[in-house]
Amino acid sequence: MEFYKEVERNIIKKYRKELYRPFVKALDKFELIKENDKIAVCISGGKDSFLMAKLFQEIMNHGNVKFECRFICMDPGYKEENRKLIEENAKKLNIPIEIFNSDIFEASERASKTGQGPCYLCARMRRGALYTKAKELGCNKIALGHHFDDVIETTLIGMFYASQLKAMIPKLHSTNFEGMELIRPMYCIHEEDIIAWMNYNGLEFI
Repeated sequence: MEFYKEVERNIIKKYRKELYRPFVKALDKFELIKENDKIAVCISGGKDSFLMAKLFQEIMNHGNVKFECRFICMDPGYKEENRKLIEENAKKLNIPIEIFNSDIFEASERASKTGQGPCYLCARMRRGALYTKAKELGCNKIALGHHFDDVIETTLIGMFYASQLKAMIPKLHSTNFEGMELIRPMYCIHEEDIIAWMNYNGLEFI
């Protein structure tokens, strides 16, 4: 059996309770996918987004709702070895990624020298670049790989550093890109289960 088929099989069988079912639960509970959606599945190169891509492929094959995915990956200025690892993992996992370049790392570094927070700026610029690319491809949604632990951590950061109770919500309508929506289908998946899946398959991500 080819490697990617074995990965698909253990998502459905061995990790059905930990990964597949929570993914489906989030899609259904928060109504993240509708008929004829065209979703830009955003792959950063890490474990979360690559697993999300495989889960979307499984839903497309076995789900009842008809929708389309484009698997996009922005290179914000990765080192050559990191970009190569992303390309190798995409090939290994049979994910047809579309890589596009940006200078976000460089811009963030310049901004940090003027006293601006590079992480905040980088996050905003990345989001904008992903929306722009998705719109170019005719997509109406972008999917990000934030999981349950990210939701909890973001809530705590808001409480401790900004004195506000603000959660990372499962779907969000864009205010800057008309007709676009951001979804987080990994919302109910725990990071420890993603790590277990990664280690079981002997995968390594950036």
